[in-house]
Amino acid sequence: MVDLGMKPIDALRSAAIADAELLSLQDKIGTLDTGKLADIVAVPGNPAENIRQTEKVFFVMKEGVIYRNDRGTAPQR
Repeated sequence: MVDLGMKPIDALRSAAIADAELLSLQDKIGTLDTGKLADIVAVPGNPAENIRQTEKVFFVMKEGVIYRNDRGTAPQR
């Protein structure tokens, strides 16, 4: 989408917020808010400035379980 002219932040939103709204699940998913289900990935840098950073995932958490942590440090709670 970015290659076709969409701003990186809008492409990121379309992959989360817009999909949650499309599925009428915005009260459960789509943003990082208290009480919502959260699947999280971490990338270096700011993907809102450089969407290619999304190709360099180093941390993955799904439903509170860490599946990948290439940095070797546990997240702080």
